[in-house]
Amino acid sequence: MAEEKKTSQENNEEKNKNITETKVENSADSKNLNQTDLKPGMTVRVYQKIKEVNIKGEEKERIQYFEGIIIAKKHNKEIGGTITVRKVSDSVGVEKIFPLNLPSIDKIEVKKIAKVSRAKLYFLRRGYKKRFKETVVK
Repeated sequence: MAEEKKTSQENNEEKNKNITETKVENSADSKNLNQTDLKPGMTVRVYQKIKEVNIKGEEKERIQYFEGIIIAKKHNKEIGGTITVRKVSDSVGVEKIFPLNLPSIDKIEVKKIAKVSRAKLYFLRRGYKKRFKETVVK
């Protein structure tokens, strides 16, 4: 009987390990893990799926990325949570607002992390140069 109890306990432990492993795998795949880590001041590359229709009427899907600095994050874990990403392209400032739960977002890749003292970096819009201490993420 003692041997049977040990085996049943071992089986329960194995089942619990399997359950926790699947939870970790699922959480790593989900975008919620990235959403909580995103903060203003991070330079990110947002990969987005774009569907296009060519002249022949064929629908093609490609992935396009938008790389810039996060200047605002709103409504953290809520359904309507967004990040505002800004970049300067040909001396013109371009901003995009990405809903975090958007199904067309493939992944969000963090390139740099800057130490900032504000929650919203709207002063970058006025032409101030960013003078942040940045660390490159590998």
